[in-house]
Amino acid sequence: MCRTDLHLRDSEIAAGKLPVVLGHQIVARTDDGQRVGVPWLGWTDGTCRYCTSDRENLCVAARFTGRDIDGGYAELTVADERYCLPVPDELSDEQAAPLLCGGLIGYRALSFTCDANNLGLYGFGSAAHMIAQVAVYQGRAVYAFTRPGDQRTQSFAKTLGATWAGGSEDTPPEPLDAAIIFASAGELVPQALKALAPGGIVVTAGIHMTDIPSFPYDDLWHERSIRSVANLTRKDGEEFLALAPQVPIRTTISTYPLEQAEQALTDLRAGRFEGSAVIVP
Repeated sequence: MCRTDLHLRDSEIAAGKLPVVLGHQIVARTDDGQRVGVPWLGWTDGTCRYCTSDRENLCVAARFTGRDIDGGYAELTVADERYCLPVPDELSDEQAAPLLCGGLIGYRALSFTCDANNLGLYGFGSAAHMIAQVAVYQGRAVYAFTRPGDQRTQSFAKTLGATWAGGSEDTPPEPLDAAIIFASAGELVPQALKALAPGGIVVTAGIHMTDIPSFPYDDLWHERSIRSVANLTRKDGEEFLALAPQVPIRTTISTYPLEQAEQALTDLRAGRFEGSAVIVP
């Protein structure tokens, strides 16, 4: 289960068709027995200027699983085999599923931070708890930012190797070389900018975000920058799923039977669990 499912459910993101079956982090076996992962990117035209320049994530005709193509909140689903990803045998279905969107978007966002050492993660949910493990594996110092006063999630972040954890309004003990914002709150962008060292970057890693408030130019000066992440490529998926067992990434999951998918969305909205929710047959 991904927060994008919730944005679609709540009409904060428009569905490509209605009705549509949600779910875009699918692990299953095909009719011929292959174990595959079905990610958010479900189809591209392969001919546009983005597809022909290794930027298929920006294809203007792209179709997305659970938005334009019926997704995984079902007993069976249909996917284009060209966009399915091999799932390592070392990962269980429940452990692998959250990697297919939260993990993948986090991995792409992390790649935009280059060699940043002090890394801030704003919004410590499904994606952040996976990417924190990758960042620690790479030798980075992780600074986790949660809702103000959320000591439970701050403690959770520290168990995953975070150097420091605090509220989103707090100033970290060291300036950040980069920050990734996973929460859909636009007001976090100016806050993250204030925490950046010169030359630092803020990466926004969500499909949906509330409006970003205005901020003084001084907060952007000294070659600080802001950039967004859009979707993923199949190459991202192949690289990340190969890396996951090496770290190894251990996803913290709460499982729900398929008939309780609506309850799982409600619990996600309310922040009632750490890590990721997984729908099981």
